[in-house]
Amino acid sequence: MFCDETAIGVKGISKCYEMYGKPSDRLKQMLLPELFGAIGRKGKQYYKEFWALRDISFSVKKGETVGIIGRNGSGKSTLLQMICGTLQPTSGDVMVCGRVAALLELGAGFNPEFTGKENIYLSGLLYGVDESLLKERFDSIVEFSGIGEFIDQPVKTYSSGMYVRLAFAVIAHVDADILVIDEALSVGDVRFGQKCMRFLREFQKRGTLFFVSHDAAAVVNLCSRAVWLEAGEMRMDGDASDVVEAYLAEQHAADREELGVDVGVNFRRKDFNEKGKAGSMNRDFRQDILNGRDPRNVFEVFEFHEDRVRREFGSGAGRIFDVKLYDIAVGSDRKGMIFNGGEEVELRIEADVLGEMKNPIMGFYVKDRLGQRLFGDNTYIPYIDDPVSVSLGDKLCSKFRFVMPVLPNGDYSIDVAFASGTQEDHTQHHWMHDAIIFRATESTMRTGLVGVPMTAIKLEVS
Repeated sequence: MFCDETAIGVKGISKCYEMYGKPSDRLKQMLLPELFGAIGRKGKQYYKEFWALRDISFSVKKGETVGIIGRNGSGKSTLLQMICGTLQPTSGDVMVCGRVAALLELGAGFNPEFTGKENIYLSGLLYGVDESLLKERFDSIVEFSGIGEFIDQPVKTYSSGMYVRLAFAVIAHVDADILVIDEALSVGDVRFGQKCMRFLREFQKRGTLFFVSHDAAAVVNLCSRAVWLEAGEMRMDGDASDVVEAYLAEQHAADREELGVDVGVNFRRKDFNEKGKAGSMNRDFRQDILNGRDPRNVFEVFEFHEDRVRREFGSGAGRIFDVKLYDIAVGSDRKGMIFNGGEEVELRIEADVLGEMKNPIMGFYVKDRLGQRLFGDNTYIPYIDDPVSVSLGDKLCSKFRFVMPVLPNGDYSIDVAFASGTQEDHTQHHWMHDAIIFRATESTMRTGLVGVPMTAIKLEVS
């Protein structure tokens, strides 16, 4: 049955709005078609159709976290309203299994004339929570919201942040099976945002989360899957990291197009299981142990090969042809394919200049398996006062030397990019996702995203 495994089922839904040029056209549309129909004539249509959504279909399994991304006006909020039942589709079906709690827009469900306390009971009862249970949880709701004495004031006097605090505090206490969040978390302050994220991560262990945000990092961080909407149509549905990367590449191409620069987007769809062959070990780590160095965070690096890069985009005025990660201890003339966290490494990116450009920039990001960007840098700042001049046919080689942090066990990748312009306004000529993949093993790190190698740890009593 539907509710055994599926929390949300969306089948072929579309939503059409009637757009009238002036108020009188609305009245004409109400009356004249029926009059013309009575005498056997076809009446004129006095409105234009605007399709907010067209033929959207997908399903969400119980316990799954799905992110929705897209530009303003792409239909994200319309979709969420139909899932929550506050808006009916023009065609298609929406099926939901379980209690849904939603934070769709500022103060949704609140009566502005009521106090915060009264709105807690109003919203809770609308969600189907018994009044006795709301009384038990009232103090906890107020504490979660952090609005203190303002709870007895009309919510029309609240700031936007206070609205969100109270609304989120309510949905956190109604025992929902499905949470629907629409971008509202960006209104709160940092401390409240962190509290909300902790709650959402805890909720993910027992419920289904449907999350809309313009924050690509938040989508990648929270969601295992993402749906990309564009102009009311589903553009892509898949792994959150893949969808977000494709979306950001498309947005960069659209921004450059407005300036008359053509940036092509090429995402190779072939799947691959092999990440390439690891390089041979360049030194014996047993000798390091004898020398007092403890290899507790070993990195195994897989060689760069252009054919294995699945996702890339750019204008084509430059092209990256080689990426290497060196172990400085071994020597820059040999690729150190196995090394340690806490050791100095050098990342080299080489590219051909295939078109005219000014102020070339090369850079990189290191990402974890979820696609979260851990750290990175580029060549812009060091050469901001004296930009490098290049001509057609030149070759560029950028070198980034840094201490590799200690990382938890798992797979990591490096994105590399070749652009030109400034930090704020630039054109990507060639961006490669996952140009190099490496694996961290034997790590003693247990918490956090990255670890900083300690030079000394002491505990003294005086």
